[in-house]
Amino acid sequence: MSEAAPEPGLVEPDWLGACGNLVQAVYRYWRSKARAGRLPRRSDIDPTEIPRLLSHLMIVEVVEDERRYVYRLVGTKEVEMRGRDPTGLSVIDAFLGISVEDALWHYDQTVTTRAPVHDDKPYVSTSGRWVSDDTLFLPLSEDGIRIDRILVAAAAEPYPKTRR
Repeated sequence: MSEAAPEPGLVEPDWLGACGNLVQAVYRYWRSKARAGRLPRRSDIDPTEIPRLLSHLMIVEVVEDERRYVYRLVGTKEVEMRGRDPTGLSVIDAFLGISVEDALWHYDQTVTTRAPVHDDKPYVSTSGRWVSDDTLFLPLSEDGIRIDRILVAAAAEPYPKTRR
């Protein structure tokens, strides 16, 4: 797996040091795909380079209709946590977290800021258990301007949170 160091002059986000290993690895992988300050494209994300991370990843498409965000690829750990596969469903219809408003806020922030957004708020899972979730939302752009997909990495575990 490629875990490149940040580009010279790039300041890593304050929250990165408090994240677990999985979220740090996904962030560094995504960052290594951002060439010359350009956001990575979906095609820059190569599953063969990150096989141990795949089960924790999702790709969510940004759509121009009332659905707003649609799950296009959902890793097996995320399906297991949810108790169903949300592929093809909108975030509005299949979110997992505190509330639909909270879930949409993280996606909206990623699109608006064109930057990574981190969420570590615990929530109640579909099984009724409190879960500590370290989730990272990473923007992807085919044309370098419009955010058309969001790479999401989620590392959930029973609450209270323990170090990964």
